[in-house]
Amino acid sequence: MPNREPVHLSLIMPTYNSEGLVLECATEALEYLARQPYTSELILIDDGSQDNTFGEIQKLSQKNHLVRGMCFEKNSGKGACIQRASSASLGQYIIFTDIDLAYPIEEISKILTALERGNDAAIACRVLQESRFTMSPSFFRYLYTRHLMGRFFNLIVRSFLLPEIYDTQAGLKGFRRDAAQKLFRKQTLRRFSFDVELLYIARKLGLRVEQVAVNFRYFFEESSVLFFKDTLSMLKDLLRIRLNDLRGIYDAPFPESLAKDTDPTPQPQKVLTPPQKTEPFQPSPYPLPERERKIG
Repeated sequence: MPNREPVHLSLIMPTYNSEGLVLECATEALEYLARQPYTSELILIDDGSQDNTFGEIQKLSQKNHLVRGMCFEKNSGKGACIQRASSASLGQYIIFTDIDLAYPIEEISKILTALERGNDAAIACRVLQESRFTMSPSFFRYLYTRHLMGRFFNLIVRSFLLPEIYDTQAGLKGFRRDAAQKLFRKQTLRRFSFDVELLYIARKLGLRVEQVAVNFRYFFEESSVLFFKDTLSMLKDLLRIRLNDLRGIYDAPFPESLAKDTDPTPQPQKVLTPPQKTEPFQPSPYPLPERERKIG
């Protein structure tokens, strides 16, 4: 099997219990990528789903050479998925988005364009004046709660960590490869607040981050209990980020050459991907989940 060549864009879509969604949405993403003038790959990473999500990913990867599949044996968090998929990616630019395509697939072009202009990172910002929402009528009764809690969380983030970032939790973000290497090397959080941590590290490193207006679709709302529980967990994570900074974790120097390091997951894994020519990421000192599988 030939070595994989570097590509212009790596699109990452994390999944969890998405058996009924992954095939349709991934196919839509593939059709979009096929129309573009640049080379690309689609990385689908399953976060230890309890249904047949990974089986659907395997089927898709066998039909389309652009698809690369990965799977954690146990649920490990979205942050862990993005970090691991990014480290295995081949793209000059790396973008991740949600599997349900809450951000229409065409929106990735806005993020990619911002990166191609020289920004180190580009993030969707749903509160910019130019952003637009498409909303299901069934969602109206949840809108006030979600908006209020979202704004409250962002107020805390802006007050203590990122005063210049208006929307840290949008699920559409992108990075230049060299910037991603630096950021994911220092990432310690594995779940929802990993976005905040990455942006905080980017700020400390003096990286250029552009906030991009997007179109966004509200389809459903999680339960109130889960929503409030996750919000409390995220607030705890903000304290962890501050403590990490005080302990100097984000100030640790980089090695002289990232290119000399090997693609690292020290844990045992079954690897079905061929060797890669793209420079691998520097290993993170913070352990990833114990077991992981790859396909494609």
